[in-house]
Amino acid sequence: MTGRVAIVGAGLAGCLLATLLARRGIEVTLFERREDPRVTGPERGRSINLAISARGLEALGQVGLRELALSRALPMHGRMVHGRTGQPGFRPYSADGKHAINSISRAELNLALLEVAERTPGVRARFDHRLRELDMATGRLTFETAGGEQRVPADIVLAADGAYSAARRAVTFRPGFTFSQDYLEHGYRELTIPPRNGTFALDPDALHIWPRGTSMMIALPNLDRSFTCTLFWTAGEFAALTAPPQIRAHFAEHYPDVAGLIPDLADDYQHNPVGSLATIRCWPWVHHGDGGTLALVGDAAHAIVPFFGQGANCALEDCIEIDRCLTEAGGDWRAALERYERRRKANCDAIADMALDNFIEMRDRVNSRVFQAQVAARHFLERRLPGRYVSRYELVSFTTMPYARIPDRMRRQDRATALVATGVAGLLAAAARQCFPRRHGLTRRNSLTRRNGR
Repeated sequence: MTGRVAIVGAGLAGCLLATLLARRGIEVTLFERREDPRVTGPERGRSINLAISARGLEALGQVGLRELALSRALPMHGRMVHGRTGQPGFRPYSADGKHAINSISRAELNLALLEVAERTPGVRARFDHRLRELDMATGRLTFETAGGEQRVPADIVLAADGAYSAARRAVTFRPGFTFSQDYLEHGYRELTIPPRNGTFALDPDALHIWPRGTSMMIALPNLDRSFTCTLFWTAGEFAALTAPPQIRAHFAEHYPDVAGLIPDLADDYQHNPVGSLATIRCWPWVHHGDGGTLALVGDAAHAIVPFFGQGANCALEDCIEIDRCLTEAGGDWRAALERYERRRKANCDAIADMALDNFIEMRDRVNSRVFQAQVAARHFLERRLPGRYVSRYELVSFTTMPYARIPDRMRRQDRATALVATGVAGLLAAAARQCFPRRHGLTRRNSLTRRNGR
C-alpha cells in the first residue's frame, strides 16, 4: 500500500477517510481551502445542523467517536409539526417511540474528526490550500496558498471537497463523464432561537417543522439550549422581505408561535446568507490518468438535499466502504476503488431520490389527514409484525440496510399488506354470509314483495 495519497477537503468525510487510511500505514496529506477552523471558527449561517443516525454512528464508531458524538448530541424522537393555529402535534419516528435521530453541530463534529485525524500517525493537514488545478497526466496538484503557488505530486487523489468540488473539474469534460446538477427552486437561510429563561424555548426532543405547503421552516436543538432554525423558501419569497418591520410582520402571520422567540429575527434574516440546494449525480467516480488516480467521495460524487438527514451519514458511509474495499482487494487501490464506486452508486442515487421525496412530505404531506392515517397504519403494522414490516424512515435512519434495497423492500411490504387486507375483507364478507343467510334472504324477498306491490 505504497504511494502518495492526497485528500482534498478536510470536512467530515475527508477527516474520517484520512484517519482510516493512516491506520493502515498509509501516509496521507489532507488539504483544506479554508483556514484552520480551530482558529477562525465556523462560517456564519452555514451550519445546517446534522441529524446523525445509524449509518453515521457506525462510521464514527470505527474511529472511536461514536460515544463522544452521542454525548454532544441531542436525541430527537420525532417531528413536532406546527400549524398556523392550535397546538403543535408530535409524530414519533418509530412505532415504539424509542428510536431517535441525533442533532449535533456540524462544526463541532468536524473539529472532533479533525483532532482524531491529526493525532493519527501518518496524517498531515494543510489549511489555506485552495486547489487550482489537478493534472491527471502528471498527478500534480496546484494550490494557491498565502505564501504563493504550491505544486504537490500525488499517486492517489481522493476528492472530498464537497458539492462544488474543485478536484472534480479535472475530469468534468473528459469523454464518457456524465454529470448533472439539479437545483431546487428553494434556498435556505438560518435563524437562531436563543434559550428562554435559561432553558429551551421549544421541546428539545423533536425536530420542529412549520410546513406551509410550498415552503417550510425547521428547527433543531443545540446543547447550549438554543435552536438552529432553517428556512427553506423560494428565491422570490426571500427577495420579497427586505425591511425589518416587513420581516417581523411576515413571521407573525405565518409562524405565529415562534416569531416572538427570535429576538434577532430581522438581523439574522438580513445578514445570514442564502444557500443553494442541489442534487448532483455523476459517473464514473474513479478516473485513472498517466500520473495517478482520482476518486470522488461524498458530496463531490453525489450531493443530495438535506431533507432525510442523510447527507453526512451517506458521505461517512462512503469512507467505510473504501476502507472495506481496500481490505478485500489486499491493498490494491485500483481494484478497491472500482469496487467502491460500483457498490455505492446505486445506493447514493436511491437516497437522493428519497431525500427529494421527503422534502414534499415535510413541507406539505405532514398536514394531510390521509398521510397521518397512513403513518398510523404503518406503525400499527410495525408493532404487530416486528421485523417483518418496517417503515421507510426506520430503514433509512435506524438501520444500515443499503439504500438501494429500501424502495424494493417497501414495495414488497406494501403488496403483502394489501393482499392481507384484501384477504381479511374477503373472509369477513364470507363469514357474514354464513352467519346471516336468512336475514339476507328475507331482505331480498321483502324487497321483491315491495316491488310487486305485496
